[in-house]
Amino acid sequence: MLRKRGFSVSIVQPPETSLEEDVAATNRVLDGLDGQAVLVGHSYGGMIISEAGNNPHVESLVYVAALAPDVGESAGQLLSSKPAATNFIVPSKDGFLTILPAHFQDAFAADLPKAEAEFMAVSQVATSGKALSAGAISPAWKNKPSFAVVAKNDRSINPDLERSMYARAHSKTTEIVASHAVYISQPDAVAKVIEQAAAAATQ
Repeated sequence: MLRKRGFSVSIVQPPETSLEEDVAATNRVLDGLDGQAVLVGHSYGGMIISEAGNNPHVESLVYVAALAPDVGESAGQLLSSKPAATNFIVPSKDGFLTILPAHFQDAFAADLPKAEAEFMAVSQVATSGKALSAGAISPAWKNKPSFAVVAKNDRSINPDLERSMYARAHSKTTEIVASHAVYISQPDAVAKVIEQAAAAATQ
């Protein structure tokens, strides 16, 4: 959708092994750009963009049902401060976390077709406990404009937690009736928020 609207789109594949390594992966992509960027993050990705958003290529941030930490706050601390409606997260023997596949649709993608949710469940990228326990150092939302999407039916991150984080960050916030997978179930609405962030960056 964004490419059809004339945007150049780059995608980061964070290893989710540590927050530091995820930020480094994001900076690697940003440093390869020849212009300015709107940096978008979903879920734990909000932790990543809050740090990588300090990259000079970044003009603004978009939090899509994402965590927006203040200094010192970790993903784990934020998620436990206002618990979500579900908690089917399980650790592997080496400390990487995923959602139990049998409960994935309920927790993450209730408004997606069953077959799509099942595919997402078995293709999860496990997130290390180390990544979720790392505190934010210098959240870019303190210095750069931010936009945000609250997924009103989110069962992975409490919508009230999303609202409180975005209010604190003074993000221009849009609420969408959708699951945590709002970027898939309501792609046009999310794309419009990203477009708004890009338009604001050029003003």
